[in-house]
Amino acid sequence: FFNDTATTEIYTLSLHDALPIYIGVPYSFGGATPKAFDCSGYLQYVFGKNGISIPRLADDQYRLGLRTTSKSQLEPGDLVFFTTYEPGPSHCGIYLGNDQFIHASSSRGVRIDSLSNSYWQPRYIGGKHIVK
Repeated sequence: FFNDTATTEIYTLSLHDALPIYIGVPYSFGGATPKAFDCSGYLQYVFGKNGISIPRLADDQYRLGLRTTSKSQLEPGDLVFFTTYEPGPSHCGIYLGNDQFIHASSSRGVRIDSLSNSYWQPRYIGGKHIVK
């Protein structure tokens, strides 16, 4: 279903389940429900609400889809990845467009941030189109 060699159409996530209804939900490591999310649990939950099963952990989610070669190729609904507390993809979110992404922040819960933010920009390691 998902792989890096797929050349099929890009799945466009319905952002209805990713947007305002979860903003402010608190962060909890291992959280995967609207009571509390961690970053990868949030993505797994939102994609699940859209009928798409994805792995639980950020590094496993990073193996999905087609990698974008630049930020300019990102489309709303793409996964975005960052290196934070350990090398490699240790944080993730959903690209919203206009340089914005939604994610479960360890300090502020589910929120929207800019990819150009002074914290996130140097930690960005890539985006992935989810394909079907």
